[in-house]
Amino acid sequence: MNSAPLDRRAVVLDRDLAHRPEKVWRAITQPHLIAEWLMANDFAPELGRDFRLRNTPQPGMEIVIDCRVLAIEPHHTLSYSWSAYGLESIVTFTLTPTASGTHLRLEQAGFGPDQDAAFKGARAGWTQFLRTLTTILDRPE
Repeated sequence: MNSAPLDRRAVVLDRDLAHRPEKVWRAITQPHLIAEWLMANDFAPELGRDFRLRNTPQPGMEIVIDCRVLAIEPHHTLSYSWSAYGLESIVTFTLTPTASGTHLRLEQAGFGPDQDAAFKGARAGWTQFLRTLTTILDRPE
């Protein structure tokens, strides 16, 4: 189900991972692991916590994303606001246990009709981020 209003779009990506929800949860909530697959951050898994994601794609250029933890249910749901460059959206990770590991659903909702470039960029970006997350999860514990 898409949680975006009718005039808004959402990037939704589903992945079946061969890892238990606890391991996936650690990778999406521990700052040093988030930094490996997403961006440098000052995240803490606390409801209402403000934090920033930072990326330096090239020298002299820094991307800063302001976020706030909106929902947290350990090993199941993590949701936070994502505010950057005029985009006000919500990122939600939902983990569902499966017989072989975890089904991960990532949704970034809130793209307006005039934000096509941001929508396409987010879809490409999240696809790459999740690819890197899977590589990290595949490492031995």
